[in-house]
Amino acid sequence: MPELPEVETIARGIEPLVLNKTIVQVTIRYAGILHTDLEQFEKQVSGRTIVRVWRRAKLLIFDLEPDLHLVFHLKMTGKVWLPQDGQSIDKHTHLIFSLNDGSRIFFEDMRKFGYCALFDKSGLLAWRFYSQLGPEPLHLSENEFIKIFSGRKSRIKALLLDQRVIAGIGNIYADESLFMAGIHPETPGCAVGKEDLKKLYHGLVQVLNQAIEAGGSSFRDYRNALGYSGMFQEKFLIYGKKGQCCPHCQTMVETRKVAGRTSCICPSCQKLSTDTVSQNE
Repeated sequence: MPELPEVETIARGIEPLVLNKTIVQVTIRYAGILHTDLEQFEKQVSGRTIVRVWRRAKLLIFDLEPDLHLVFHLKMTGKVWLPQDGQSIDKHTHLIFSLNDGSRIFFEDMRKFGYCALFDKSGLLAWRFYSQLGPEPLHLSENEFIKIFSGRKSRIKALLLDQRVIAGIGNIYADESLFMAGIHPETPGCAVGKEDLKKLYHGLVQVLNQAIEAGGSSFRDYRNALGYSGMFQEKFLIYGKKGQCCPHCQTMVETRKVAGRTSCICPSCQKLSTDTVSQNE
């Protein structure tokens, strides 16, 4: 699933290509991809000018004048991108937005888990999924981050993945940041000391910024605004490294399930601690 760096890369790539351009036609090739009324969607989107493209958590959002928000959740295999002139339309292209300069925006999703929805401002703020999102990790101070995780009994990786606790983090960047901080993913939040939470904060900020700079991480499906792969997967320290040697100590990397997700860990660098510690240590 595209995470914060991937969706941020898409938003930054698309915005300069579509800003102040008008959607003149909407082609719906698979109505099931829409989480909104079909007829109202076509009527309300056509003729609207795009005034901003941005990200919130793992959501890609197009602001349409004067007060509409076109929201995409890419889920596992969704892609929003601008094809080149003459680009063929494949069977996984479910929405096409034609712009007044002749360019097009494609929304593709091979597995059809992703969706597109349309909200006005009040509707977006009232949408339960959106209203319950936690803070953005790149907008948090060190102290704010520590307060979020201090004293919680849930496992630290489960907390990182919980979009209501902190927004935009998925399996990749949870594993990478926990490894960088030397924290076992099954450690309860209340057992992670203040100094280790500082390490986790700085590791997370570092890995997210590095991934954005590299254009995100690509495996089978993720592509940026122009359809190209990201490069950060070439810099992974621990994610996807099962059976390989830890880059720090050469111990073999292991996996285990945490919060329903496969987690890669170094059993030597990431010792499991379950004892509650003082957050003032």
